[in-house]
Amino acid sequence: MLAVCLAVPSACQCGKPTAPSEEGAGGARPEVALSPALVFLGDSLTAGFGLSEAQALPALIQQKVEAAHLPLRVVNAGRSGDTTAGGLARIDWYLKQSFDLRALIIGLGSNDAMRGLPLEETERNLQQIIARTRERKPNAKIFLWELKTFPNLGQAYAADYAAVFPRVAERERVTLIPFPLEPVAAHPELNQSDGIHPNAEGTRLVADRVWVSLAPNL
Repeated sequence: MLAVCLAVPSACQCGKPTAPSEEGAGGARPEVALSPALVFLGDSLTAGFGLSEAQALPALIQQKVEAAHLPLRVVNAGRSGDTTAGGLARIDWYLKQSFDLRALIIGLGSNDAMRGLPLEETERNLQQIIARTRERKPNAKIFLWELKTFPNLGQAYAADYAAVFPRVAERERVTLIPFPLEPVAAHPELNQSDGIHPNAEGTRLVADRVWVSLAPNL
């Protein structure tokens, strides 16, 4: 279950999900694009698969941001099935000069494991997302989710996969967010009927866990 929860991703923006290509075509109002943003770049866990917009993780983090009186707009940049390569291909839209990126949370890698992609490729893509963000938005704070994967892929692969995220975080000096699904893994009552994605209650627990890492750094 712990691995299953990680592997299937989806799409959504705190408000209406919008693809970067659509946003880049002028869909975002200038004042919105210029407002300070905290971007969740991820897959279905970010997007809120099977949940309403208000129940999705970024929307719950927006509530916490507002309760803390932080002047940030939380952006749901989740996309179903996305990989680290997909995130790298999409990151440039959020690095435009007209987009005031203040913090980036990278929640990608689950689908890399599902597709059996080389771990070297996953690690390289994460590094490039971080490097590109630092080049274009040097003052933005960067966070990386710790991920784990299927035991049935083999103990060696699972161990090597899990090691990628803390290693990248340490080398690139970004904040590592401990495995977000820890509170819901192996708890059927906290997951949807697919046994993969957290339900509304489970997502609230995930948001609480993620906020512990975000709050002191925002």
